[in-house]
Amino acid sequence: MGLVKGETTVLEGLSSSLQKALSKLRAKGKLTEDDVQTAMREVRLALLAADVNVKVVKQFVDKVRERAVGQEVQKSLTPGQQVVKIVYEELTDLMGGTEERIRMAAKPPTVVMLAGLQGAGKTTAAAKLALSFRKHQHRPLLVAADVYRPAAIQQLQVLGRQIDIPVFDLGTEVDPVEIARQGREEAIRQGADVLIIDTAGRLHVDERLMDELSRIKAEVPPDEILLVVDAMTGQDAVHVAETFHQRLSITGVILTKMDGDTRGGAALTVRAVTGCPIKFVSLGEKIEPLEVFHPDRLASRILGMGDVLSLIEKAQENFDLEKAKEMEQKLRTAQFTLDDFREQLRQVRNLGPLDQILKMLPGIGKLKGLENIQVDEKKFLHIDAIISSMTKEERANPSLMNASRRRRVALGSGLTVREVNQVLNQFEQVQQLMKRFAGGGKKMGRRNALNALKSLGNLGDLPGGMNVPSLGGAGSQQKRQHRKKKKH
Repeated sequence: MGLVKGETTVLEGLSSSLQKALSKLRAKGKLTEDDVQTAMREVRLALLAADVNVKVVKQFVDKVRERAVGQEVQKSLTPGQQVVKIVYEELTDLMGGTEERIRMAAKPPTVVMLAGLQGAGKTTAAAKLALSFRKHQHRPLLVAADVYRPAAIQQLQVLGRQIDIPVFDLGTEVDPVEIARQGREEAIRQGADVLIIDTAGRLHVDERLMDELSRIKAEVPPDEILLVVDAMTGQDAVHVAETFHQRLSITGVILTKMDGDTRGGAALTVRAVTGCPIKFVSLGEKIEPLEVFHPDRLASRILGMGDVLSLIEKAQENFDLEKAKEMEQKLRTAQFTLDDFREQLRQVRNLGPLDQILKMLPGIGKLKGLENIQVDEKKFLHIDAIISSMTKEERANPSLMNASRRRRVALGSGLTVREVNQVLNQFEQVQQLMKRFAGGGKKMGRRNALNALKSLGNLGDLPGGMNVPSLGGAGSQQKRQHRKKKKH
């Protein structure tokens, strides 16, 4: 169960370039002005390569350079780390400083109008935004006001049914302004406290589009006008934001396709150029709530410092507390079964793509062998299918799994006997690890903990297709052989 190429991580290209530029400073006990100048040249090139606006790059580098050669760095015990801290603070400030939430109306419904060019992902963003509101106990109503794009209304209706959120439409023959007006009346009738209007887009900005959006704004005054921008368009995204902001006075931006953007310039530039905050980002095609944009957390991830707060929030949202307590007790008493194994995998999958989750951990990108970890998510499904094809008795007691039972499970799961064997072997190794931890109890010392971790060294493929380097593998063996030769 090996690795396959996964999705591009958020701002991956920019992240690796900036980390490389700053890594030379981290280890230095003393910094000269030339050291800072060299690092700033590399930072400048990294930002330009990421398609960040030229003026923004110049201002950013000048600010960092000015602070980096100042007293706060010279007097620091770790000047290299201090420069990294300055870059982190300036990056955070560049993207807006702190997250900005939706302004709720004093009297419901809160009206949110989405605008943007065709292909930016407005309709999908509307559904994801509705899910975000419902997650916080609101009652949203979606309004289909795009009467021009073929099947736009049907797309919103399908998404509405998929997430169980009502959609209001009047077909394609009614003026979008009238649809928005009647949509607001319908929201009041239904008791919906949030109205999300999905408006029409164009392949490029034109006068007719702007006039229609201005008329909707006048007829149904929105509390928020959110511009949906495709992050993959780089600087074009910034030009679009400028144009829409001049005509509509947008209140915020939703950046879509953030996980597909290897340049990342839009995320760093939109706020600086337009003054409009990025309020949400959309990752992946899966219909799930939009992620609130946290400038400080994204800056931390870009610089390889992890994003533990987001990871904790994901865990709190997706993990069942009672099941977690029950699992802890089973681990303590070494009663870890295949049912527990499957449940743990399901809970981990709920957090999102595993490669992205791992990169939220501080320093994970610096671990040898894990820098560019990519996980085949299908392997989770394969493991789930194999365990689900077993009987209750087999899941509780895997030692029952003889050759004929393994063939039956392979047939039932639609996979091979070899894959069934792999899952059983992986489970046995994880179970042994759990027993080691349980055996140590609270008194488990550092040596025992390291021995337990070293048992992972020969696992090869972990559940989910995640390969890990051997902690006591070939490299260590070669060193031992080399030492023996020297003795002889």
